[in-house]
Amino acid sequence: MSDYAKGLEGVIANESALSRVEGLEGRLSYLGYSIDELVENCSFEEVTHLLHRGKLPNVAELADFEKSLRSHREIPQGVIDFLKSAPKDANPMDILRTGVSMLGHYDKRAKIGEPDQEANREVALSLCAQTPVIVAYYHRARQGLELLPVRDDLSESAHFLYLMTGEEPSEAAVKTLDVAYTIHADHGMNASTFSARVTVATLSDFYSAMTSAVGTLKGPLHGGANEGVIKMLNEIGSLDKVDAFVEDCLVNKKKIMGIGHRVYKVLDPRAPHLQKMAIKLTEELGETKWIDMSERIATIMRERKGLNANVDFYSATVYYSLGIPTDLFTPIFAIARMAGWTAQVLEQLEDNRLYRPLTKYVGPGELSKVTPIAER
Repeated sequence: MSDYAKGLEGVIANESALSRVEGLEGRLSYLGYSIDELVENCSFEEVTHLLHRGKLPNVAELADFEKSLRSHREIPQGVIDFLKSAPKDANPMDILRTGVSMLGHYDKRAKIGEPDQEANREVALSLCAQTPVIVAYYHRARQGLELLPVRDDLSESAHFLYLMTGEEPSEAAVKTLDVAYTIHADHGMNASTFSARVTVATLSDFYSAMTSAVGTLKGPLHGGANEGVIKMLNEIGSLDKVDAFVEDCLVNKKKIMGIGHRVYKVLDPRAPHLQKMAIKLTEELGETKWIDMSERIATIMRERKGLNANVDFYSATVYYSLGIPTDLFTPIFAIARMAGWTAQVLEQLEDNRLYRPLTKYVGPGELSKVTPIAER
């Protein structure tokens, strides 16, 4: 038995009340509320309030929270200038990472040292409101389109879709994205949340922590998996080729994107919600090819390997059906997770301790004598 946990797997490094991930049972909850209950009864704004304030809001509290959130949507002109001048072929996650970092230059509340939690709560709200604007603005800028003024009369999901397209989104599209935001809002001590907490634990500023989180989410082993699902479906091409593709992957031990999960040993509790949305969306659009292919892959893998589809598997079809470009899938993940990241950082600062794990040394056991360079 190893005397260390590679990748810190299974190591408990902190306490958190925000989200409970029960991998063996296939359950996810935020502050004691099942993700199933939240999806059915709450908006993403209510879930953000829950994560930030520790309780679901009543009608008046939600109205105040939404008003405050929407009032923080404007981003500094310097950040807008950057988005307009950035390379048109840049990775949108690189743009988001830099954009989030730049926001800190314009915010006098972004200080290092002992935290001002009231100021930090305002910063957290700003980040949740401004992140989707950065993503939508860059998407329009790279197409040479005008950047639309922010509005204060739309929900978070509706506002993002409007800024992306310049058109009023359908009720179905808004609801679908709202559900996607809700189920991605937080997920225990995942890699990006860990990096955010590690960064802020040094008493660095809030924006540095979020920059760390965005950079971590960019990696294909964390946030980029849903992009891989669409690439896989495009590679397969049609429903009649699915069986042969999966068989080839199984024989040659190739990874099938969106199948299985590091934590969930049974069905990912988030997957059925996006599966339902994907089916509904594709039926309304009259193009069921992608969901038909997805369902066939999921069936084969469940029957042959006992593995279930995860949240990335269906989120790919949902985003694609909404007309969202593949390279924006992970930035949308970041928009949703900003609610959780910021809540996690606020929680970290309430009872902060610097993270300082040990390393198992495996280098030379005996010290060597240094030979002068002329004699080497």
